[in-house]
Amino acid sequence: MKNFRIPRVALLLLGASFFACQSEKTEMQEDLQNGISPEIVSKLADYDMNTNGVTKVDFLLPDGSTQPMYQVEGDIHMTEKQIKGLNSVQGLSARNYHTNNLVNQNTTINIIGYTGGGGYGLSSKERTALQWAVNNYNRLNLSISFNLTYGTNYGPQDMVVYHNPNQNGAGGSAGFPEGGKPFKFVQIYGLNNYDTNVVEHVITHEIGHSVGFRHTDWFSRQSCGQNVNEGTAGVGANPIPGTPSGYDPTSVMIACFNGSDDGEFGQYDIVALNYLY
Repeated sequence: MKNFRIPRVALLLLGASFFACQSEKTEMQEDLQNGISPEIVSKLADYDMNTNGVTKVDFLLPDGSTQPMYQVEGDIHMTEKQIKGLNSVQGLSARNYHTNNLVNQNTTINIIGYTGGGGYGLSSKERTALQWAVNNYNRLNLSISFNLTYGTNYGPQDMVVYHNPNQNGAGGSAGFPEGGKPFKFVQIYGLNNYDTNVVEHVITHEIGHSVGFRHTDWFSRQSCGQNVNEGTAGVGANPIPGTPSGYDPTSVMIACFNGSDDGEFGQYDIVALNYLY
């Protein structure tokens, strides 16, 4: 999940002012537990997620309908059922920068770029950026691969990438895998004034969340000009073997993006992807 700040921007997952995972730099919301039940906050905390600024949101779908979700860490979205199904990771030495939920190995992910009306369809630039993002993953010959099509029939697809015309700022939003499948809905917004490489970067980042990656600067959100820890022990506490434990500004998975990003994986992103998939 990445953000821009002018120069950096943060990504959102869906919800209030952030979506998972990248968007223009904005401050994390205060009073995240406002109106959120203690059970939800406790489950998220046990899963090593930052519970500051958790909000209930109406997640916008490509057909204009909404689904109630919780927005966490600015750009991660989960349903109440998903949150209640999380296992505690406190005290575990899980690998960092990814969740315990991953996509099943040897999976072809059918991904569709939405081309419908009402402001939800991808522009020509965004369709090109989506193709480049898919190419980023497929050229690595991982155990997961993507089959990209364009159209409006997103129901049977594993993942749909679409534009959110109602979101302020610039960035994207997604969620984490469940049941061995990627998070289905990947939103982008406010990117018309950025070049195709930056749009590619945001989409690549959000797809990264959808297959199980957390921000590489979860411990500081340094890329957003912040000093906020998204989680302490457990998930995200230890680096994936072969990757640095400190801040890696070259990663496509840092919390905020930059207007000069080229949309390509950093060398340690590739190490991490090959380790997981």
